[in-house]
Amino acid sequence: MYNFFHSEFYHNTVICYLTVIFCIVLAILFKRYVSKYFVSLLFKLISRTGKKLNKYAFVELLLQPLENFLLLFVSFVALDKITYPKELDVLIYHFTLFQVIDTATTSALIMTFTWLCLRAIDFIATILEENAAKTKDQSESQLIIFFKDFFKMIIGIIGFLLVLRFGFNKDIGNLVTGLSIVGAAIALATKESLENLIASFIIFFDKPFTIGDTVKVNNMTGMIEKIGLRSTRIRTEEKTYISVPNKQMVDSIVDNLSLRTFRKVTLHFEISLSTKASQLQLLINGIKEILSNEINISNVSIYLKESGKNAHILEGEYFIDMSQTLEEFNLIRENIYLDIIILLEKKGIVLAAANSDVVVINK
Repeated sequence: MYNFFHSEFYHNTVICYLTVIFCIVLAILFKRYVSKYFVSLLFKLISRTGKKLNKYAFVELLLQPLENFLLLFVSFVALDKITYPKELDVLIYHFTLFQVIDTATTSALIMTFTWLCLRAIDFIATILEENAAKTKDQSESQLIIFFKDFFKMIIGIIGFLLVLRFGFNKDIGNLVTGLSIVGAAIALATKESLENLIASFIIFFDKPFTIGDTVKVNNMTGMIEKIGLRSTRIRTEEKTYISVPNKQMVDSIVDNLSLRTFRKVTLHFEISLSTKASQLQLLINGIKEILSNEINISNVSIYLKESGKNAHILEGEYFIDMSQTLEEFNLIRENIYLDIIILLEKKGIVLAAANSDVVVINK
């Protein structure tokens, strides 16, 4: 029996073959248990940071790629202990069988590890998205999605280069140089797209507006529905859906209406020339009193702008707190105009025949 286990077949002893088979079978049988142990251990380490994590989601993301990685790693190490006979090293399309096997196993190991890293990025992004969902700032979620895709792309490129370097034994130095030259050429050819990409970074970090804000840009007013890598999508007041390049959103003057503290109302009245100076003074004082009685109104200003050929022109402005809804704002403004009309009737003041009541509202 001793001689049988130490007898050689194709330059390897029987005990060597049995050891390799035992290691691979052991890895197949216990890969799930070992992977679960390492994943649970890693979960406990991360949980100590105080984060409330979903253990089930964590295990589901990392368990399968970790199982495959452990199985391939153990198989790779075990098979490396075998001395392969030269008789089996046949030529396959300019490559020997051993070269093909070595390339395949190394590439599979690298790709599995890359897959594991990608799953880890997905889990980290999930945690950050859950925390961002608890805040009112929706731009954080958009930023997390962007960087998740960005880092996954970087990991994918690194994995591809590692496969070329260690799997196919290629010198990636020239490839990286070539990619840099190609990247520079592509950057010049896609200058506008690159500018929009850089502008998206500016929007993400500077935050002149966020998703859900109402903005006015280039004489268009609407609500921000999405901030992409190339453009910003806006739902206009006419309910149309437009895309504005991010570079234009950065270079143009953007009025973020959601950040206003007050709504400004500008008044313009043309009073009949038959109105006496004393009546005009009473009218001005009366309008000021009407406006001062409203608790949500501030910065009241009413004055006689000029006395022209056709009318005495009264102008003024006041501000209404943005805490009021649009419906409440319109109701307050309506009541003010009704009170002013009643005041005009009481004082016997008549509006000029042309442009009898011109009101300009700046929203």
